[in-house]
Amino acid sequence: MTNQARFELFAYWRTSATYRVRVAMNLKAIVPEERYVNLDVSEHRSEAFLKINPLGAIPALIDRDAQTPVPPITQSLAILEFLEDIHPASPILPADPYGRARVRSLASMLVADTHPLIVPRVIKYLTETGGFDAAAIRAWRVNWFTTGLQAFEQRLQTEAETGTFCHGDNITLADICLASIKIVLPIFKIEVPETPTIDRIFAACEAHEAFAKAAPHRQFGAPS
Repeated sequence: MTNQARFELFAYWRTSATYRVRVAMNLKAIVPEERYVNLDVSEHRSEAFLKINPLGAIPALIDRDAQTPVPPITQSLAILEFLEDIHPASPILPADPYGRARVRSLASMLVADTHPLIVPRVIKYLTETGGFDAAAIRAWRVNWFTTGLQAFEQRLQTEAETGTFCHGDNITLADICLASIKIVLPIFKIEVPETPTIDRIFAACEAHEAFAKAAPHRQFGAPS
């Protein structure tokens, strides 16, 4: 089986998490077969998809070449680490232990501490159970995007390891996660001030073909 047919990726055009996986696959020249899961009509809550990921979250990855039956791989960071393990060419983690820890730490600031607070299921709960109106939801999003990105900016500005990208001059997991947050801010019409280093790095990412090809508006299902 060729590399192009090895992976089955359950995806949706606009999710940040799917974008991360697409960028990594583009960097590593891996072309999956995508399975479109339409979040807008709740296909992620269907019985069929919940068998793949009981949380009903996108993305999910199936490795058709696994030597023994294995469950689908869920959670974008786990998928990215898996891709790094099986396809170390075009690495997205540094070679040294400290560098790997720093990159993982930066990535987790965004993927574990920022992004989960603004996902649709959280917003749905705040709206339907928490009594949040549109203004309160916007304030919630602005608060957590700003808190997360300004803390990230502080680290980039004060740590010597920052280079052209978040860690040195090569694209890493941290840049992929940063871009996945930055690319959705226009959807919410939110601008986070005082992040010049982030803005510079994101511009460098956007100029790279792997990020450009992964842009949400270029994916199947995106509005024309």
